[in-house]
Amino acid sequence: MAHYTLEETPLKIALITSMKYGLTQFIFRDIEALINKGHLVRIFTLHNEQGLYNPLPDWEVIPVSPWRLIMLQLWFLVRKPGLCLRLFRTALRTGSVINLAMAISFANQMDDIEVIYAYFGDHKLFTGYYCKQITGIPLVVTIRAYELYRNPNPHMFVEALAYCDRVVTITEYNKQLLVDKYEVPTSKINIVRQIVNLDTFKFEPKIKILIVGFFAEKKGHEVLFKAIKQLDRDDIELWVVGDVNRSVVRVDCRQLAQEIGIEPQVAFFGAQRGNALRALYRECDIFCLPSRPDRYGDHEGFPNVIAEAMAFSKPVITTRHAGIPEVVDATLVDENNVVQLAQALNQACNSAELRRRLGEKNRAVVEQLFSPANIDKLEKILQQSSMRSEVDRLNELDRQKTDNVQDKEIQRRYL
Repeated sequence: MAHYTLEETPLKIALITSMKYGLTQFIFRDIEALINKGHLVRIFTLHNEQGLYNPLPDWEVIPVSPWRLIMLQLWFLVRKPGLCLRLFRTALRTGSVINLAMAISFANQMDDIEVIYAYFGDHKLFTGYYCKQITGIPLVVTIRAYELYRNPNPHMFVEALAYCDRVVTITEYNKQLLVDKYEVPTSKINIVRQIVNLDTFKFEPKIKILIVGFFAEKKGHEVLFKAIKQLDRDDIELWVVGDVNRSVVRVDCRQLAQEIGIEPQVAFFGAQRGNALRALYRECDIFCLPSRPDRYGDHEGFPNVIAEAMAFSKPVITTRHAGIPEVVDATLVDENNVVQLAQALNQACNSAELRRRLGEKNRAVVEQLFSPANIDKLEKILQQSSMRSEVDRLNELDRQKTDNVQDKEIQRRYL
């Protein structure tokens, strides 16, 4: 029979939180770390919407159910009328009736739970307070910041804090505030700062490859993703700027990165413009756009993003496609050729000096071909084609006719 110390025994934790916009990053990290240490974490959530950080597929999430919310109130009143009425009087006095209702709907799913953990000292704590009243399970809360300054129910906050078995906070400053303002005993408070995954949040030298363009088949994202996969280099990071566009043959690039198996190396920035886009151009090492015809034969003209990258003195790796070779002579590969693209990327990744030379050359090309002086040419064409030009032409014809008439009159008189 196995014997465990207290620290080694897996806990069964009821974590009460809210997912108005998914989980917050720090709660997600805490849950993930607890689960990875072998603990059972059952997530009871007051709201259940998607956001930036969502529960992983194998996490147990119990949202508020309207049906259970109603039915279990009746069940609780019948089973424990005395406790129900006492808690209802407390809820009326403290303005926390909805928290009592949610606690009743949660409590009968906590039979095997060993500790209730409320994250934030607001409605999550208030619901946890009633869960403890109903189940007798110890209650721990983490206090971060806004609850101390703009609590939605200050009176209930004080009462629930006093009923907690432990209060966790994240700074010495918060701890002193809890002691001075809310009269929480020092012995009851622990400081636990949020965690940072030191394996993933650390500096690593990376060669940043940038692609900019809406998620369309003709932009060649699939070819680039496969080339990155073929390279199999840990020192490469792919920056993807852009998003779907309804008017073209769309590609789900996020799903594509998962399917090809390069998701850990890809950073998706969405559509960007202005300073944010310029910052990405400035900080990347290589620009790559493997343009190609899409399934309906649609081609690029000349992608403006190539000229922008060249203007930032970046090496450009692209394809022999449409008008691109008129501007870029190095480095070009055949359309849809993953092997050639991987080789070209590998060559550029291996030589900072090559990247510098190509970048300087590209800047010179842009200065020659894409100067703002091009607008002068367009202006002249527009002027020559305009109604004003036509009027000037007619006026000139009239002047010529007048001159001819005058010449003839002079000739008649003197000849």
